[in-house]
Amino acid sequence: MSKFNITRMVCIIVQWSIGGLILAFSFAVNADDDWRQTVKEAKGQTVYFNAWGGSETINDYIEWAGNKVKQRYGVTVKQVKVSDTANVVNRVLAEKAAGKDTQGSVDLVWINGENFKRMKENGLLLPSWTNTLPNYHLIDKNNPAALYDFSIPVDNQEAPWGKAQLVFMYDSKRLKNPPQSMADFAKVAKENPARLSYPAPPEFHGTTFLKQALSELITDKSALSKPVNQNTFAELTAPLWSYLDALHPNLWQKGRNFPKGIAEMKKMLADSELMIALSFNPNDASNSIENGELPNSVRTYVHKEGTIGNVHFVAIPFNSPNSAGAKIFANFLMSVEAQIRKANVKIWGDPTVLALNRLNQAERKRFQALPQGVATLTPKDLSKILPEPHPSWVGAIEKEWQKRYGS
Repeated sequence: MSKFNITRMVCIIVQWSIGGLILAFSFAVNADDDWRQTVKEAKGQTVYFNAWGGSETINDYIEWAGNKVKQRYGVTVKQVKVSDTANVVNRVLAEKAAGKDTQGSVDLVWINGENFKRMKENGLLLPSWTNTLPNYHLIDKNNPAALYDFSIPVDNQEAPWGKAQLVFMYDSKRLKNPPQSMADFAKVAKENPARLSYPAPPEFHGTTFLKQALSELITDKSALSKPVNQNTFAELTAPLWSYLDALHPNLWQKGRNFPKGIAEMKKMLADSELMIALSFNPNDASNSIENGELPNSVRTYVHKEGTIGNVHFVAIPFNSPNSAGAKIFANFLMSVEAQIRKANVKIWGDPTVLALNRLNQAERKRFQALPQGVATLTPKDLSKILPEPHPSWVGAIEKEWQKRYGS
């Protein structure tokens, strides 16, 4: 190749590189301008954050985060405590039907799974917005659960803020060898009548217990990633109902009544009424020991082949009048500061959604220095995560459960 051609190629490459840098710089400047505009619009707004209110630990954390956003951005966050997010979805759906396209009552909602699917299918969500948040680049996008909510593509319509996985808590003084599977759970129940139970669906943790059992017992596991087929539902779920038919007579109150939720289950565990309680937070037991809810002898376990896990999100309804403030709060929830505090077992213990390799050395050290509670499992213990079934399975198994066992 001639010296002229080499020089010409070098010039072209340099021009491309400079052009790319200019384009990237232009995008960055525009993104910064857009965010500054969002911050400006958000000042003075009041964000109504509809979130599950069943845990004082979580409520306290939300209050702390709201105070920080108020101090720094002039955005007021008011938590609307809900017991069932489906009711929030119904409210937004009713507002859309009534033509309330700009004056909705919900600015931000803690949501995932079936409720996200409903909102997305009914056009109830603010379109693509999470990719505009400065802290979104810190999210661990190698985790499929951050991009797919119960197998439904997130499409930048909800922002991740925590990870969850089904775990079981037990008192090591009273139960030496905790179950390693749903089959083992049934054996322990038979050996210890009236000492085990689970919350009644549609309570979230009760439904998760059913999904865990179905995931372990179903013959064709691939069917769970697809929408429910009513023609095969009875056959595919038959092992679940056979399992529960045999399990229930050995449960607390012989399966005629069930705990209302995990708060009641933890109290029953602390009072020695139950031997095992459930949680969807791997650090719940350590946090509960720290705040005196559970005795120091309580430990956490998961099943040998894994347990169901997911990422939980916040979303902005399409008709939020304070969407700028909602973005500010969602962005703060993904910040290193907020994620470190949330991951602390003395505060909440909810695992982070951040990719630690995207943080600087000092930030990584702060995560590594977090206290480990006596009941905290190792990352290796929690490495086997079973995927959430398609959202359509939730309603189907809840309906069938109510038909068979509901009062």
